[in-house]
Amino acid sequence: MKNKKSLAAAASAATLTLLLSACGGGGSNEGGGGGPAEEGLEDRGPITYVQGKDNSGVVRPIIAKWNAEHPDEQVTFKEQTDEADQQHDDLVQNFQAQNADYDVVSVDVVWTAEFAAQGWIQPLEGEMEIDTSGMLPATVASATYQDTLYAAPQHSDGGILYYRSDLIEEPPTTWDEMIEMCSIAEENDMGCYAGQFAQYEGLTVNASEAINGAGGTVIDESGQPTLDTEEARTGLGNLVSAFEEGHIPAEAITYTEEEGRIAFQEGNLLFHRNWPYVYNLATTEESSQVKDVLGMAPLPGADGPGASSLGGHSLAISVYSDNKATARDFLEFVTAEEQQRFYVTQGSLAPVLGDLYEDEELVAELPYLPVLRDSIENAVPRPVTPFYPAVTTAIQENAYAALQGEKSVDQALTDMAASISQAGS
Repeated sequence: MKNKKSLAAAASAATLTLLLSACGGGGSNEGGGGGPAEEGLEDRGPITYVQGKDNSGVVRPIIAKWNAEHPDEQVTFKEQTDEADQQHDDLVQNFQAQNADYDVVSVDVVWTAEFAAQGWIQPLEGEMEIDTSGMLPATVASATYQDTLYAAPQHSDGGILYYRSDLIEEPPTTWDEMIEMCSIAEENDMGCYAGQFAQYEGLTVNASEAINGAGGTVIDESGQPTLDTEEARTGLGNLVSAFEEGHIPAEAITYTEEEGRIAFQEGNLLFHRNWPYVYNLATTEESSQVKDVLGMAPLPGADGPGASSLGGHSLAISVYSDNKATARDFLEFVTAEEQQRFYVTQGSLAPVLGDLYEDEELVAELPYLPVLRDSIENAVPRPVTPFYPAVTTAIQENAYAALQGEKSVDQALTDMAASISQAGS
């Protein structure tokens, strides 16, 4: 068996051809696990579950239900911040320290390749196998690396265009149509459009969606940057022009998910790009000005609906966990239908079970579910690579510089491509 050091060396030598897909290439049965991955497979006992801030309020009730049913295998919740970059760094630090107290961790879909290549998370095969037959294929692919499942899809995500249904009869299907409707925002003394444009992971999502929605790509199947195209220039240029022309308010350069959501809920935006969790808050919070006029549609693209970045999280078991049998059972518990229903009804978090999108009772309660399923099934992954932290930094820094007017679109894309090429070298 490979030890941890040899796995780390192999990961460093890997190329960007290691892409997440349902038909990914050439995985090893060892799955990057090595010695720690074979230990504790039958052991049971208390475990700790680590996740970012529970903004939707669904984690504690689910854990309480598990704990009531498993008095000898209690789960303790360790809540991280609500910033994805900080969550990632916290997990990396604890994996490097071989911290056995981080038993089950919530993993953003773009971290799977990195963590698996480093040998930090448990391959879900053999004794650790879980049933994925009822899950949306895109969610399973996002938890797979080199043909091996490394995490249990927890909830998915697809970008949604929220809009004011009292001001817009039919939502725009293209970017140009949406920009034309910005005159309606001006007439009503509000901003037109905002997504997530602060320099963090959300900007990688928004910049990638802009490029993909315009018909471009960020990398090709060999992992090389594909940003020297008219489509890529059009996509990033759409965002830059919208800032320059005031269609995106200047203050949106500081927006993460929550700042944009609040601005939209306070009636300050006509259109807003965000994740499904917004629906629950926008329709239930007393302060919301849009609870009765909330429209939802696919993101606009070049000639029709655009391409959302695939979002969501999966649950992974640390190879350093002492109680992996309990951890595996907890994964199956969270992905069971009852908990998946709770995710979507209580937190507006997209379930991973395909049948729930066709459940008549759920669709009657949450009529946006068909739109959400379309978004997930047509989503494009962000660049997926063991070197993702360096790649996302390249996208964020250069896209932000273009939005700020510090670089031209051409220069930003050139510099972005150069940094992505260097990420795996």
